[in-house]
Amino acid sequence: MQEVTDEKQVKKTKKKKEYSILQPANKQGRHVNAMLNALRFFLVPLSWLLFPFKVFGHKKVKDGACIYVCNHYRIWDVVYPALTTDEGIHYLAKSELKKSFIWPFCRAVKLIPLDRNGEDVKSLMDALRCLKNNEKIAIYPEGTRNKTDQPMLPFKSGASMLAIKTKTPIVPVVTYQKQRPFRLNHVIIGEPFELSEYYGQKMTQELLAEADEKLRQRLLDIREEHTKLLESKKKKS
Repeated sequence: MQEVTDEKQVKKTKKKKEYSILQPANKQGRHVNAMLNALRFFLVPLSWLLFPFKVFGHKKVKDGACIYVCNHYRIWDVVYPALTTDEGIHYLAKSELKKSFIWPFCRAVKLIPLDRNGEDVKSLMDALRCLKNNEKIAIYPEGTRNKTDQPMLPFKSGASMLAIKTKTPIVPVVTYQKQRPFRLNHVIIGEPFELSEYYGQKMTQELLAEADEKLRQRLLDIREEHTKLLESKKKKS
């Protein structure tokens, strides 16, 4: 009887150890997540019906590692990076999701739970491993939903460190305004870029704070450029 119990315990332990945050590459070398593709099938049309949006900019992103850096108004923001690729994306999201009913889906898409302070060492290490495995991650550096009148909250640390340490391209994703039911919104996918000016430098707190602010300013600039585009169209009409 004891041997049977021990055998069951070993099997349970083995199952736990088998889970990995990494998404294995397929025969074509692409990291495709079946659950995320299934959720795309349902959530993209649902999102568009409830909160209509139009995408501007770089609508497709190359295969391989990149870091989506996005501003954050609503939970529907997770849809926008997924529009640019059919590869898997590791979303960094609040660890409280572990206690919610959607956690099995989050685990299946290999979401990386992150403490709200943005300084969860294990989560950042998992993100580093994914990037080094040539996979994509998505970060919302504001750390929480923007409920203010400001276009963007200050960024918390993490995004620039990952980009610099792994020399990975950043894909900025800007939701132009807070989504409102049945009202068209704009989503701007910026051109991929790198923080190459920081490569090889010692990553001090001061350097990372500077890089984080530069990253935030890049998203604000994209938003401002889109505002000017809309204003110029109004003048012509």
